[in-house]
Amino acid sequence: MELQIKQHSGFKYVDEGSGEVLLLLHGLFGALSNWQGVIDEFARDYRVVIPMLPVYDMPLTRAGITGLVEFVEGFVKTMGLNEPATVLGNSLGGHVALVYTLRNSARVQRLVLTGSSGLFEDSMGGSFPRRGDYAYVQERVAYTFYDPKVATKELVDEVFDVTNSNAKCLRIITIARSAQRHNLTKDLGRIQVPVLLIWGLNDTITPPLVAHEFHRLLPNSELHFLDHCGHAPMMERPQAFNRLLHQFLQQQVPQPTIGA
Repeated sequence: MELQIKQHSGFKYVDEGSGEVLLLLHGLFGALSNWQGVIDEFARDYRVVIPMLPVYDMPLTRAGITGLVEFVEGFVKTMGLNEPATVLGNSLGGHVALVYTLRNSARVQRLVLTGSSGLFEDSMGGSFPRRGDYAYVQERVAYTFYDPKVATKELVDEVFDVTNSNAKCLRIITIARSAQRHNLTKDLGRIQVPVLLIWGLNDTITPPLVAHEFHRLLPNSELHFLDHCGHAPMMERPQAFNRLLHQFLQQQVPQPTIGA
């Protein structure tokens, strides 16, 4: 299905399907299209909602993890998403999802993390990307995946356009440094909701050791690795990712409250 981007009260987002809400959060260089495989598979049975995070244009004074979490909180309120949702996050989106859960535990039913930051990551965002160097950007985008062919020309062109804007680059660096400072090691034990960790076995940005550490620190988590897969499993191994997500959602079905 072709993505239909909607706008409401200053927010841009995808909102497909109906039923229980799956709230999806993309990464620092990510886009709504990163979740295409999840939308196609799950919009038949769930309401799949994806806000476009303002990583390239938010005020510099608010550019960081806290500012992005506040943005998601505002989006959820504006959209009237009052029932607890399953929150999915990739890379920086996983980091935002974790902090959102810590601040809004009653609004989160389940959590799904894939290639999440929050403990350690090795990304392009820590230093100023080389402006006008297409080959360098192409190499770094390909570094995200196990199979470099997943880094399509369209994807590389998107990132290249971003790196040619000083204003956007400055925000990327500011947010990336905020994420590196905002380590969640001491906080993860407070998250009690069921957590699904889906990790690429060949992830070089948040390596498998990071996944094991998340699994150790999150008290109600399960961990699955996908082989021949890098930092964005929902893009590189969509069928395997969706199969694990289906299993998790079916196992963790909310129980109705029984009246006295």
